[in-house]
Amino acid sequence: MTALPSVACLQSFESVARHASVSRASVELNLTQSAVSRQIHQIEELLDVALFERVRQRMVITDAGKLYLKDINRVLADLKGSTSRVMACGGSANLLNLAVLPTFGTRWLVPRLSSFLRLYPDVTVNFSARSAQFDFELEPFDAAIHYGSPNWPGASAYHLMDEETVPVCSPNFEAAQRIRKPADLSRTVLLHQSTRTEAWAEWFTMMGVDNSHPLRGPRFEQFGMIAQAAVHGLGVALLPKILIEDELANGKLSPLFAQPVRSANSYYAVVPESKTSAPLIGAFIQWITHEAKALDQPVIPKIHKRFKK
Repeated sequence: MTALPSVACLQSFESVARHASVSRASVELNLTQSAVSRQIHQIEELLDVALFERVRQRMVITDAGKLYLKDINRVLADLKGSTSRVMACGGSANLLNLAVLPTFGTRWLVPRLSSFLRLYPDVTVNFSARSAQFDFELEPFDAAIHYGSPNWPGASAYHLMDEETVPVCSPNFEAAQRIRKPADLSRTVLLHQSTRTEAWAEWFTMMGVDNSHPLRGPRFEQFGMIAQAAVHGLGVALLPKILIEDELANGKLSPLFAQPVRSANSYYAVVPESKTSAPLIGAFIQWITHEAKALDQPVIPKIHKRFKK
C-alpha cells in the first residue's frame, strides 16, 4: 500500500504555500515553526520531491509543489465538506444532498420545501448550486434539478414541468417605451441570459418580427439577476413564468403579451441509477413531482429511460 502523508502535514503544506512563510503558517496552525518545517520535510521525503525553495525569508513553491497543491486543495475541501455534512446531520442517515439550478432553487423549490419537511421532519436537506450536468460518481449528490433534455448519463430523469417564457418589464418602463406590440421590442433594451443567448432571436422569429439586432443588450448569468434588472427598469427580459411568480403577483413585473412561448426543454429531477431505490430519495421524488402537478402538469410523473455510461 502506498504511504500517504497525514492530514496535519497536508494542512501545513497548504498553509505554507498560501503564506509563503513557515512563521505565518505556524501562527495560523498554532504550531511551532520547527513542527511545521518537520511536517513539510516529511512530505518531501515521502514524495522524493522538493516542494519549496527557500529564497531569503520566503518559501517559494516549486512547479512540483504547485501541481501537488492543486490536488491537495481539492482533497482538503472535500474532507472539510464531508465533515461539515456529517456534523450537520448529527449522525443521522436522513440526509439529502441536492444539486439545484440557482434561480429555480431560490424561487421555486425553497419556498415549497417546508411541506416536504413537515412530512419528513427528521430529514436534513443540503443545497449546492449547479447549472450544468456533472458526474454523480465524482460529486456527492443524491439528486439534481436539471433543465434541458432527459438525457443524463448514468441517471434516471423524472419530468417535473415544461417551461413557458414571457417578455416582462416594469410597468414604468412599459409606459415610457410605449410598448404595445411585439415589433416595439426591436427598438428597446433587451436583457439576456448568458446561457440562452439565442432566446430573443428565436422569440422574434416566432412572433414574425424582423429584428436585425436581437443579440444586443446586457447579459446576466442567472435569471434572478435578470428579474431584478427588469424590475428596476433596465430593459425587457424574456423569463420563465415559474421563476417570476412573486413579481407578476405583486405587479413589479408586467407580462407584455398574453401568449407565453413554450420552451423546447423542460425541468427534471435527476437521480443516479445507484440511488433510485433509496427510500428517502424516492420520497423526495414523489413529493417534488406532486408539487409540480399543481402547475397543471400530468398527474402521473414521467420517468424517462435510464441512460448508461
